[in-house]
Amino acid sequence: MPADTLSNLFADFNKLRVLIIGDVMVDAYVWGRSTRLSPEAPVPVVHVARTENRLGGAANVALNVQALGATPLLCAVIGDDAGGDQLLELLHQRGLPATGLVRSPHRPTTVKQRILAQGQQLLRIDSEVETDLNADETAQLLGAYDALLARADVVVFEDYDKGVLREEIIAQCIARARQRGIPTVVDPKKKNFLAYRGCTLFKPNLKELREGLMLEFGDPATDRPGFEAGVARLREALEPEIVLVTLSEHGVFAQQADHKTYLPAHLRTISDVSGAGDTVISIAACCVALRQSAPFLAALANLGGGLVCEQVGVVPIEKQQLLAEAREAGL
Repeated sequence: MPADTLSNLFADFNKLRVLIIGDVMVDAYVWGRSTRLSPEAPVPVVHVARTENRLGGAANVALNVQALGATPLLCAVIGDDAGGDQLLELLHQRGLPATGLVRSPHRPTTVKQRILAQGQQLLRIDSEVETDLNADETAQLLGAYDALLARADVVVFEDYDKGVLREEIIAQCIARARQRGIPTVVDPKKKNFLAYRGCTLFKPNLKELREGLMLEFGDPATDRPGFEAGVARLREALEPEIVLVTLSEHGVFAQQADHKTYLPAHLRTISDVSGAGDTVISIAACCVALRQSAPFLAALANLGGGLVCEQVGVVPIEKQQLLAEAREAGL
């Protein structure tokens, strides 16, 4: 893509409104030092130096969408609890809208607290439930979705198997988007893997592809026929327009119609892979909204996913850095 066309595409990101529906969460961190074991049990004593709360799950996708210049529209169910208050405050601090969030007294906000000392994670404490929404929560979620859908250019399903998305909700949301001609992109997990029939783009990683299809095959570097047979099975089941599979150190694979694209990973100093999938789905969603080809969106998403892996922790993409690297890569 010529440099001026690439600049125009990145400018067009600013016009997009991206509806993100799924599981939001708070990623909480406690950093400290540990120099001794507790006398009460054979566990380290951690002296807390600092704490931090960050947006996670679908909320981190919203951060990435915002970082690309687009307007995120977040739709989810959170608890009427302290975790929900924290999440709303984090959204406010980042200038992210919360009009599509439903607060429920019947379920907690998902909070994942990590205890770290000397750069090592010692423990993670998850406060959450994975039960499906009740009838009232479902009705409120779909009402919020419909209100936001009228303004959206693309819908992202960000599924972490926490119960906000289930088969009936997914089917209704995809059908309503299709009625309006709005594309849908999916970042799946295991429980609802085959529920996204008729989506525009489906983006599993290699592990999710194997688990979701209940098939055993190698990665494309060692078992390309087995891998492509798995993708064919997925395409038969869901009939997506585009399949985008992230392959970790092996790069990405994309297929649109019969056209298959393999792209190697960019050589980088990997600090932390956390949040790379959120960056990939955000870039893919913006490209789908602007009707970009599968090979191009795969290349740009592959580049962006690699960039955030150079950072420690879950961080959104830096747009100007992505543009500069895309130019350098000759996209």
